[in-house]
Amino acid sequence: MTDPSGEQPSERADDHKVVRPGERGHDESSFQAHVRAARSEIEHQVERAKADLEQANERIKARTGRDLIVATAIGLAVGLAVIGSLVFIKWLFLLVALPVALLGVFEFSRALQAAGRRIDVVPQLVVAGLVLLTAFFAGHWTHWVATFAAVAVVVVWRLSAQMNARDGRRYGDVLSDVLAGGFVQLYVAFLASFTLVLLRQEQGEWWLLAMFIIVVCSDTGAYASGLAFGKHPMAPRISPKKTWEGFAGAALAAVAAGMLLAQFMLHLPLWTGVVIGVVILVSATVGDLAESMIKRDLGIKDMSSWLPGHGGVLDRLDSILPSAPAALTLYFLLSPLAAA
Repeated sequence: MTDPSGEQPSERADDHKVVRPGERGHDESSFQAHVRAARSEIEHQVERAKADLEQANERIKARTGRDLIVATAIGLAVGLAVIGSLVFIKWLFLLVALPVALLGVFEFSRALQAAGRRIDVVPQLVVAGLVLLTAFFAGHWTHWVATFAAVAVVVVWRLSAQMNARDGRRYGDVLSDVLAGGFVQLYVAFLASFTLVLLRQEQGEWWLLAMFIIVVCSDTGAYASGLAFGKHPMAPRISPKKTWEGFAGAALAAVAAGMLLAQFMLHLPLWTGVVIGVVILVSATVGDLAESMIKRDLGIKDMSSWLPGHGGVLDRLDSILPSAPAALTLYFLLSPLAAA
């Protein structure tokens, strides 16, 4: 039977049904149980994903000797500092380049000392700082003179210190000490100073940033390709883990990055991107192999352990140092081709 309002009596009864306290508590406890179950499932999935990631990282670490997660985090932090200084206020890059280069000089000097060479660390740091500042404030040709003077200072300093020591050190060892001290200046301070010379040029910050990006792409391409496909060693006596497959991946990444940067950042013809990519690829690879040869000669795996997942500062500069003069040369040759 339907009342005048058109509703069934049972429907009105349901509308005014009283929920007992026990039933409400049961509903709430059921909801909480569902929440706890969902949270437990999410935590389980997170822990499982974390375990899988750690296992994958350990496999990569066993194969390459690097902690991928830590290395990536540090690389991103350094990359943001470099990009921020170059993009917003390019002169701030000096505050990044100067301490990094001096740390490279310091750890290379200490590594040589550990190998039995007598290196005067404080004079090395002082004259290296002068070379870098000269490159930044005085320009291209003056910093060549400063580099020559820096090498002369460390050589004379070492010979004077040796004469005062009078410890009967053999002439061959003294000569090795002198050559090693001069090499620190040429390998680290002089090559690093080209980044500051390039920075001084008009639009030089963009060329410097392009060099960094291509070097990173080359290293990443070599790492990924070598990890996935690497079978044929490239230079087994120097660096057994570098493969031709990794070099192929580095070449593809460097050329692709060079073409994109030439078109969209440097405003150059597309073919110049290929040239830039190939030149930086070669310089970065030579630098990587050269530092591997130095470390093998010194009997060490890394220059230091200051950067977890990377080794030392100089282990991250190995590809950049020889690429800096290459990038400066490319700037002088190709920048006139840039679109107005």
